[in-house]
Amino acid sequence: MARLLEHDAKAILAARGIPVPRGEAVSSPEEARRATVARGGAVVVKALVPVGKRGKAGAVRRASDPEAAAEATAVLLGRQVGGFPVERVLVEEAVPVAQEHYLAIVLDADDRTMRVLASREGGIEVEELARREGGIASLELAPGEVVMPYQARQLWRSTGVRGPALPRLGQLTVALFQAFTELEAELLEVNPLAETATGELVALDAAVVLDDAALYRHPALAALALNSPAWRPPTPLEREVDAINAAEPYRGSARYLELEGGDIGFLCGGGGASLLLFDALLRAGGRPANYAEIGGNPTETKVAALARVVLAKPGVRGLFVAHNLTNNTQVDVLARGVVQALREADRLPPDFPVVARETGVNEAEGRAIFEAAGVRWLGEEATLSQAARIMVQAMRERYGESDGDPARP
Repeated sequence: MARLLEHDAKAILAARGIPVPRGEAVSSPEEARRATVARGGAVVVKALVPVGKRGKAGAVRRASDPEAAAEATAVLLGRQVGGFPVERVLVEEAVPVAQEHYLAIVLDADDRTMRVLASREGGIEVEELARREGGIASLELAPGEVVMPYQARQLWRSTGVRGPALPRLGQLTVALFQAFTELEAELLEVNPLAETATGELVALDAAVVLDDAALYRHPALAALALNSPAWRPPTPLEREVDAINAAEPYRGSARYLELEGGDIGFLCGGGGASLLLFDALLRAGGRPANYAEIGGNPTETKVAALARVVLAKPGVRGLFVAHNLTNNTQVDVLARGVVQALREADRLPPDFPVVARETGVNEAEGRAIFEAAGVRWLGEEATLSQAARIMVQAMRERYGESDGDPARP
């Protein structure tokens, strides 16, 4: 899942006509002071981290004047909130609130439906609302359906809302659903959704989680999204791979997720075959140290850079390089990049087990490069499962361990 930070989520909502407080992301107390002067009154200072319950963590602070905002910013910057370092804060105008509501749209992948959730009460934990009878009203939609204005009004009416607020909440719900579908999001949540004394609705906080598989259709969003599948701060090596992609954004893609423990560096192609390879390695008794993908016809530089990251994780004692079918990723380019990284790290066979299971464009040249470096080459004659077992066997032969059974079918 890829999540947007609050200021980016609000900018997207504002562009679609959904009211949000005037705010600015800053990275120093002096910038916070200037931002507060520009707001012309009291402000709220929030740590920009991709976690909820920031208020309970003391990461949301009110400031009555520019000096107080600067002081609050100084306190928050550099803190850890939910495991994430606070590098920037959001300084936004304090909105006078008469009533808080809750509104969210979520994709339920299990039954392939979308749910619109609404409550008259906002600003508290969703879990607490859900435990209350009638705490949250829900509207379920099948794929391809949209929220009609009358359905949105009925949803809010079922929460107990009456009077002039009802049509306004209905209109905002329709707008939020349109944003949800346009973004191809998995979650779009506004909590709290504030209602002022004059009846204006304002999204005081917003959370947006995007579908990783759809990000290629939204390059502007992909540049903003924080991609942390483990819902923890990215490790230094994961950040390094982000930088590798940013340096060469138009030629191939590299992904890297660091896993706890493990001693086999895992470098594969994208798609379903990579998941099959990963599972096959586990079934064979292997312990992957990471999950890394390379594809889209990358340059030798990008391949070598990703391979260096895979090899850099402490505890890695072998490397498994495997694809199902490499179509536009040239095998010789892949081989040169991987071997370059192995030589630079002084991790060449036979002291360091490496197995490559590749086939595709320039396969013969790629095989020659791998084998010249002592890498065990496997072509399409070896199944994914067989390749995984051979990798585990190579580890056992080198290190004398038998925590898996490579002979297992």
